[in-house]
Amino acid sequence: MSNSANGAYQSRGHRRAKRAKRWFLVAVCIAVLGAVAYPVLNYFDVFSDKGDPISFDDGGGKNGGGKPGAKALMPTGPKADFKISGTVQDGSKIAVTTYEGKKSGFTGKVWVWAPEEYKDPKYKDSGFPVLIALPGGAGFPNNYWMGADLKLEDSVQKWAKEGKSLPFIIAMPVLNPENHDKPGDKTPGRYWDGSDIPGQPKMGTWLTEDVPQLIKENFRTIKSRDGWAFMGSSTGGTAGLKAVLQKPDKFKAVIASGPDIVPDSLLWKGHEKERADNNSKVLAQRLIAKGGPDVYLGLQVGGNEPVKPPIDAFVAKYGNKGPVKTKYHVIQGGEHNAKTYVPAMESGGLIQWISEHMQGPVA
Repeated sequence: MSNSANGAYQSRGHRRAKRAKRWFLVAVCIAVLGAVAYPVLNYFDVFSDKGDPISFDDGGGKNGGGKPGAKALMPTGPKADFKISGTVQDGSKIAVTTYEGKKSGFTGKVWVWAPEEYKDPKYKDSGFPVLIALPGGAGFPNNYWMGADLKLEDSVQKWAKEGKSLPFIIAMPVLNPENHDKPGDKTPGRYWDGSDIPGQPKMGTWLTEDVPQLIKENFRTIKSRDGWAFMGSSTGGTAGLKAVLQKPDKFKAVIASGPDIVPDSLLWKGHEKERADNNSKVLAQRLIAKGGPDVYLGLQVGGNEPVKPPIDAFVAKYGNKGPVKTKYHVIQGGEHNAKTYVPAMESGGLIQWISEHMQGPVA
C-alpha cells in the first residue's frame, strides 16, 4: 500500500511538473512573439493616439472673456477640430487642424503645441506668449517644425524650465500654398516669400492675420504685441523677419535663421512696388524713419552659409538703429541646417534675448 500510494503521489507530482513546464514554455513563446511583434505593431501606429481628437480648452474663460483691463485674452472660439499628430519626449502632444483663413481666403494646415505650464492651475486665467514657427524649403504640405526630430518643442520646454525662455505656445502653419521642390517639377523652387503677391494666394495675410486668429480662438493668449513673435529658418526666417518689420504693431520679435534678406520669388515679376513693400531692408529703413515701435530681430547664420554676407550687411546698416534692435549670432562652421539652428537659439543667446523683451504668462 505504501509503495502504491508513493507511486501515485510521484505520478501526480510528475504531471504537475509537466503542466508547469508546458505553461512556462507557453509564457516564454508569448513573450518572444510579443517582443517580435511589438516593434512591428508600433511601427504601424497600432498603439498610437495619432489622429485622436484633442482640445486645449481647459474650461477657463470663454468667448474672449476675462477681467476688465486684463492683459490676457481668453479663447474666443469657435473651437477648432484638432487631432493629435505627434508626441514630444515629455509626453506633451503636437496637434494639427485644417483652418480656413477668413482674411486671406487660403485654407491650410496648422500644427500647435502648448508647454506644460499652460495646464498648470495657477495659470488658468493667464494668457501665454505665442511663437509662430515657419519652415524652410517647400513649407507644404507639412511644416517640419512639427516633427519631434528637430526638438523645437522639447528645447523650448527645457529652456523655459531653466528660466532661459518664456513658455511659448508654438504655432506651425504651412508656409506656401504648393510644393515645388519635388523632382521633375516644371516650376522648381517657386516660393511666395510669405507675402501677398498680386494674383497669388495671400500667404502674408495667412501668416500674420489668420494663423494668429486661429490661436486666439483656441488658446489663452496675450492681447498686446508683447506676446507675439516669429521664428523660422531659411525662407521661413525670411517671412518671419519681414512680418515683424511690416507689422510691428502686431509682432514684437523674431528669430530668423539663415534668411534671405530680400524677396526673390519669380512671382514678383511686374510688381516691383509690392516687392519693395515686402523687402526687409526697405521696411527697416521705414521703421527707423518713423521712430518706432521697437522690434527685436534675432538673427543667426552658419559661418559657411552663402547667405551670410547679405545678413552681415543688413545688420551693419540697420542693426540697433533707432527702433530696430538686433542681436546677431554666427554659428562657427555652421551650415544651412535647421538641426543646428535649434540648439544655437540657446547657445547664441537669441531665445533668452527675445524672452527678456516679451511678456510672459499674464492675467
